Amino acid sequence: MRLLVIGGTWFLGRVVVEEAVRAGHEVATFNRGRTGVDVPGARLLRGDRTNPGDLSRLRAAGPWDAVIDTSGYIPADVLAGARALDDQAGRYVFVSTVNVYEGWPVEPLSEASRLRACAADATEAADERWGDRYGRLKAGCEHAVEEAFGDRAVILRPGVILGRYEYIGRLPWWLRRFARGGQILGPGSPDRGIQPIDVRDVAAYALHEAADGPTGAFNVTAPYDHATYGEMLAACAHATGSDAEITWVDDDFLIDHGVTMWTELPLWRTYEGTWRIDSTRAHAAGLTCRPIADTVNDTWNWLTTGGQAVQNHRTSELGITPEQETQLLAEAAISARGNTPG
Repeated sequence: MRLLVIGGTWFLGRVVVEEAVRAGHEVATFNRGRTGVDVPGARLLRGDRTNPGDLSRLRAAGPWDAVIDTSGYIPADVLAGARALDDQAGRYVFVSTVNVYEGWPVEPLSEASRLRACAADATEAADERWGDRYGRLKAGCEHAVEEAFGDRAVILRPGVILGRYEYIGRLPWWLRRFARGGQILGPGSPDRGIQPIDVRDVAAYALHEAADGPTGAFNVTAPYDHATYGEMLAACAHATGSDAEITWVDDDFLIDHGVTMWTELPLWRTYEGTWRIDSTRAHAAGLTCRPIADTVNDTWNWLTTGGQAVQNHRTSELGITPEQETQLLAEAAISARGNTPG
């Protein structure tokens, strides 16, 4: 397969290129060359999709069997690029997000759920919260790809992606916390079902869709019963060789004490929809998911063999301090004793 990857140096894009090169595909990447890491074996096409001259040169470098776009964010820019490639590629695989749904993360979701409203030629606006703006603009990007490629468009909507090269650092935070040892605050219930997916599985599915999978929109997460929060933390303990003891603390206690969901205790969120994303359509089309322990082990191996995440503005938001954790555990213990009959 002759493949063009737009992006290809960060997290999912980097793994897509690595997997494609390993599989023997002829791979070209199109990016500005300012961040991330170029993958050996891929042809480098430098350029910016906001530059008409760069798009003309990109078009001339074709044709391709498929395009995988891992870095589209502004609809108008994605539309310009997709139009430039519409007769130079067999299909266009766009990596979107479950954040395009109006109900995320509160409501359970399927591909039939309502999307945020955004035009295919929209430009960035700064009058919304980051999460709302991100989801809205990604929805506009989806429309842009569909406008240019029609029924040759593939839209992938991942939920939480974990694994090597993760640039936000959610799983790395937990791994480093277990490596430090001691008493660890486990948020909520160890039995809470979660649906994170390994970056390698998303990459493999993107390549499958680029080659000959069905077109249309697909949620891309692990199945409902794939793992629990407790299994993820147990895998962190095993991977790091930690003898840390986990003390599980009730959701309401943490909320009452002002702990910020999703960031201060990464991947902890009480909204029902966070981990209720229906991805049966993608699984029927060929998506497979490895065990959460494999993802945890691979991430720890990457971190302990010189792996460095690309810094992201959200990384600084992650985690509670050791002092906060100690205080919360102490207060939770007092609260539990106070609620014990007799």
